[in-house]
Amino acid sequence: MTTHEVDVAVVGAGTSGCYAAATLANAGYDVVVAERKDEEEAGHIACGDALKGASDFPDAIPKSQIEPAFTNTDVDHGRFEIPQLDTAVDIPVPGELAVIDRWEYGRLLIEGAVDAGAEIHFDTVVKEVTQADDGRVEGLTAIREGDAVEYDADLVVDAAGSLSLLQDKTDFSEATFDTNVQYSQFCSAYREVVTVDEPVEWSDALVFKPTERAAGYLWYFPRTETEINVGLGFQMTEEPMHLVDDLRDDLREREEFEGATVDDKLGAALPTRRPYDSAVAPGYMAVGDAAGHVNPTTGGGIAGAAYAGKYAGEAAIEALEHGDPSEARLWEYNERVMDHFGARYAALDVYNIFTTATDVDDLMGLLAALPVRNLSEALYEGSTSVGLWLKLKTAIKSFGHWETIYDLYQTKNLADELLDHYETYPSDPSGFDRWRSERDDLMDRVYEVTGADAKY
Repeated sequence: MTTHEVDVAVVGAGTSGCYAAATLANAGYDVVVAERKDEEEAGHIACGDALKGASDFPDAIPKSQIEPAFTNTDVDHGRFEIPQLDTAVDIPVPGELAVIDRWEYGRLLIEGAVDAGAEIHFDTVVKEVTQADDGRVEGLTAIREGDAVEYDADLVVDAAGSLSLLQDKTDFSEATFDTNVQYSQFCSAYREVVTVDEPVEWSDALVFKPTERAAGYLWYFPRTETEINVGLGFQMTEEPMHLVDDLRDDLREREEFEGATVDDKLGAALPTRRPYDSAVAPGYMAVGDAAGHVNPTTGGGIAGAAYAGKYAGEAAIEALEHGDPSEARLWEYNERVMDHFGARYAALDVYNIFTTATDVDDLMGLLAALPVRNLSEALYEGSTSVGLWLKLKTAIKSFGHWETIYDLYQTKNLADELLDHYETYPSDPSGFDRWRSERDDLMDRVYEVTGADAKY
């Protein structure tokens, strides 16, 4: 068996893995990325291709490195189609938007990590996580190109994606690491890249459309005027959809897709849940999809994953400098994630829970009536101004949906309370249990108001 002795082993060459590896390599540390796909397929990931926050990426792999993959920077808003009411709602989206070629973006990310000094091991499938007697993670065993290999590492960064198998192979019984992870907190999705004959008239918009039930939606994201990323997904708490057939049925009803050709197709699971309460254990950190770092209302996660990789890399540098990969030393990574986007995503998860418990017709009626500024804030910021005056004003426009409006009003207040609670996220592991218990009490109130089944 070949043994590689490294400072840090990163598993997964996606956004978070590459940014973590580049951050460490730029600081002079020996880092290897174990990627299960071969060199040709690496970076080929099922994604909607929409990127919010396109102007802002960590310096470890600068924006200039990945910018050639940005195929449409003219998108500037979202459009929600509401077939039940034969209308559409255009909403502003804060921050710079772009639609990208995700495969090319993935290749450029890997190239950027290599340029920084990281080593990429393609065609490498992790088999086991090795731990010391005290539970500290100290490496991996894997199969690389058919041969057994071992990685002895001071730290392991888990960037292995949704429902990471590494977490099934690691004993977290003595750690704060979040193990309250179930398939029902994820979404099953499928997408195709489709070329049409004529430019679509909505090439400046990210187009969304509800499925027949509230726990899913279709998307149409224009890479260019004639190349469209089309897809759909559903919450895994729901009865499974026939993803391919349902997507094709919808495409057949849209005139702009008549005669279209399919260039690529791929499916995946993605987290539609709050970020992990703690994504650290002795010698171990999880980043990106492997730690729930995705906006649970939209599925967007590229920019958050990039910064999670940066924060994990910097926490690893601090731990290596002190020769201490303990939870306490790595804890600042949790804090920085929560401060940057984690708290906001946790509040957005409250709205995700609300939608899964709401009839789709009521939800669409509310969507049509809610002022676009408030809708944008609810989707992207985790909080919006749904005051009593707005509730009554909206109710006038939404006769028949008043109960749903009042439920949203209460849900919004609880989302704000949750956001405030995340601002008190503990500065070290000693306050973690109390913080989590108080958060769980808040979530019980969310389930009571929404009528949703407990998600966690």
